Amino acid sequence: MSSPVSADRPAAQPPGRGSVEALIRQTRRLKGDVDAVRRDTRGDGADPEERWQRALYDLALRQLNDIDAHLAQLRDGPPPGPARPAPPPAAPDGSLLARVGSAEWNLLTDQATWSAELYRILGLDPAGPALTLDELPGLVLPEDRPKLTEMVTSCLVDAKPIDGEFRVVRPDGTVRTVHMMGEPVLGADGGTTSMWAVLRDVSELRHSQRTVSETRDSLHRHRRREQTERPVADESQETVLPPWHGSLRLPHQGPAALDLAAHRLPAATATLIGADWHDALELADGQTQLTVGGLTGQGVAAASGLAMLLGAVRGMAMAGTRPGRLLTLLNRLLGTAAQPALGSAVCCRYLPSTRTLLWARAGHPAPLLYRDGTGRPLDAPDGTPLGASSGTRYEECAVTLRPGDLLLLHTGALLPEHGGTATVDRLLGLAPRFGPAQTARDCVRTVVEEFGGPGREDDACVLAAKVTP
Repeated sequence: MSSPVSADRPAAQPPGRGSVEALIRQTRRLKGDVDAVRRDTRGDGADPEERWQRALYDLALRQLNDIDAHLAQLRDGPPPGPARPAPPPAAPDGSLLARVGSAEWNLLTDQATWSAELYRILGLDPAGPALTLDELPGLVLPEDRPKLTEMVTSCLVDAKPIDGEFRVVRPDGTVRTVHMMGEPVLGADGGTTSMWAVLRDVSELRHSQRTVSETRDSLHRHRRREQTERPVADESQETVLPPWHGSLRLPHQGPAALDLAAHRLPAATATLIGADWHDALELADGQTQLTVGGLTGQGVAAASGLAMLLGAVRGMAMAGTRPGRLLTLLNRLLGTAAQPALGSAVCCRYLPSTRTLLWARAGHPAPLLYRDGTGRPLDAPDGTPLGASSGTRYEECAVTLRPGDLLLLHTGALLPEHGGTATVDRLLGLAPRFGPAQTARDCVRTVVEEFGGPGREDDACVLAAKVTP
């Protein structure tokens, strides 16, 4: 339908077909590029930033699809309009053409002419008469009627163009958001003879925009919560972890004592993924308990769970509980906690009188033993993660150590974006550098130099124990 501002003024000529084709090609290339990036973005709802990004990509694609369809209309020109009352076939549901309709109201004859798409948008029977400007507000939500009335009045009285939105209620009760654009058609005497308008169903577009806004607000709240909780979680974690960094000499100074050192590598980002820990405890009988592990959860909740778990580990160790039994009881504890969580751990008990190491693990990398310039993981069944099954029993293994042996315990996040096998291979490759090391602290420093780079999304811990002569 033409849209002249004046009835005696010729309509503007449509753009050249070649230029419109070029715009269509550019739009479709851009759609393909945006869709390719969108497919690489996870949409599982696990991360607020990813949800916000996915919503923006969806909105961009929806708008590009609309632009593509608009340009195709410009290229093809207006379809021929058969005489009423037989309306042209409506466009398929969901297409842009089904969401864009047109109308003209003749003020001299009080007649209205609608396209078939406008009937579809408003949910009306195309065989019925088109609504007049006096009847149209009856479909509009009461709170939006003043807006429509003001737009129409300004157009008819002051010859101002229409550009605004309102919500309509279809006969089936569904509510749709409609964007209306139009102008008056002036007669030779300068008076308004009719009004034309294009009405577009923008319900899905507005829904996408609301989704972007909601996910953006959710992301902001998530980040504010992270900024608030991170210092509290870090302080809580530091409180329950051993009050030592670097070297530690336990009180027992007899033969075959352990030289210990540990280090915690913090995450590079403020994202709170979980709580990793390391612990060394001198027991009353001169034995030493070593544990390293991790707990799922985020923020203060993870730090609180870590405090409970580490307290239980120390209490059971002081009571003489051996590693296999200790992990079995710890697994039951996590399964019955008020906030159930999953965890992993390796638990070792060192008997200096015989240089024997008793150990067990639950879903955690095995300790690494370095001897005579080479390293290997200790052999033992994997053991299911803590909290996964309440009836799990964890096997215990024993190995005899020698003077000069180095035992390395670590969490799985040392190597960002790589699996446990890659981390173990890198650690075993450090064996030649561990050989000349005089202390456990030298060994830990080597590990930090190798794994302390940027990009780590989770905290990581490493604990080294060197058997003294």
